[in-house]
Amino acid sequence: MFTNKDTKFFKEDEAIGLNESLLMMLDCAREEAGIPFHITSGLRSEEKNKIVGGVENSAHLRGLAVDILCLDDTQEFFIKKGAFYAGFKRILKGNNHIHLDIDETKPQNICGLEKNYILK
Repeated sequence: MFTNKDTKFFKEDEAIGLNESLLMMLDCAREEAGIPFHITSGLRSEEKNKIVGGVENSAHLRGLAVDILCLDDTQEFFIKKGAFYAGFKRILKGNNHIHLDIDETKPQNICGLEKNYILK
C-alpha cells in the first residue's frame, strides 16, 4: 500500500497502482532533472487505455509506465536527462508528454518518438 513516505516527489493519487521500482526510478529522475514532473497518465484500466488510444499490451495496464507532461524542448531535455540518469531504458516522446516505462517485455534501449513504437 502506498504511503507518502514511499516517494519523495509524487502524491498518492499520482502513484496509485504504480510498480515500486518505477516509483523509485521516477523519484531519482525527478531529483536529477531538477524540474517538477507531472504524471498525466499512470496505471490504466483496459477501458481507460482504449479511450486514450493506448496500445493493446500497454505497460500502463500493469503499473509499469507513466506519461510525464512535457510542453517544450527545455522540459524535454531535463526529463530525459533525469530518466537516463535513473536508468530508464524506454523513453518515448509523445505529443505533450514523455513516456517512461520499465516493461522488460518490450524493446529496450530506445529513446525516440512514441509513434514509431506504437505497434511494438
